[in-house]
Amino acid sequence: MTDDIRELDQFLDDAYDAQERLTSGDLQRRAIAADLPPALLTRVDALPEGEYAQDEAAEALRTLG
Repeated sequence: MTDDIRELDQFLDDAYDAQERLTSGDLQRRAIAADLPPALLTRVDALPEGEYAQDEAAEALRTLG
């Protein structure tokens, strides 16, 4: 597993703490607050609008890489 994937997984674990679904906007705001590296912020920003469960967000972010 690459460092980017590991860091994205950790970010998602933190972001989804006690949350079932988050919007792409919620994830973008949390990514900025988490001070993710620019390359990972670009991936989160590229998520299509909508609501995501954690596994859906992880899969979408991996395909955007």
